[in-house]
Amino acid sequence: MTRDDYLELMKAKVKNVNLQKHMLAAEAILRDLAVFLGKEEVEAYGLAGLLHDIDYEDTVKNPKAHGLEGAAYLQEYALPEYVIDAIRSHSGLVERKTELDKALYAVDPLTGLIVASALVHPDRKLVSIDTQFIMKRFGEKAFARGAKREQIATCSELGLELEEFIFIGLKAMTKIAEELGL
Repeated sequence: MTRDDYLELMKAKVKNVNLQKHMLAAEAILRDLAVFLGKEEVEAYGLAGLLHDIDYEDTVKNPKAHGLEGAAYLQEYALPEYVIDAIRSHSGLVERKTELDKALYAVDPLTGLIVASALVHPDRKLVSIDTQFIMKRFGEKAFARGAKREQIATCSELGLELEEFIFIGLKAMTKIAEELGL
């Protein structure tokens, strides 16, 4: 299957447009993160982001199944097992072992922090904010409460400083700003 095939699979399974945008943002960040970390598996990293919440709408009332059902569902598709493992572990219910597991876990809430930061800017555009703007929002406990700071901060397990991680995320999301409506 191609990336476009997986995108269509995601859109068929996930109806919420904002959730689709979140998954596209995670894909973009993970692709850029893979390049930054010198990984050859850029496509696989991206697919982990693109598909990580494929079961979200099915498990919203049963959060202990989130990630697990998605991983089980994706078993029938031609994905590397380590991508499925990352999807299984991204919700924090299963131990994160690989660098991809850790990357997806840290990236997941970062997308929300970046989107929320853009939305409080007067023009509501990613190009209008910078890393320092997001860092300031990161320190505001009441801002974007759903973007778990301690989870984002696990970027240190990848050898990244928080500011560097946010910079990579913002740059990646800015590349697809039109798709994200930001």
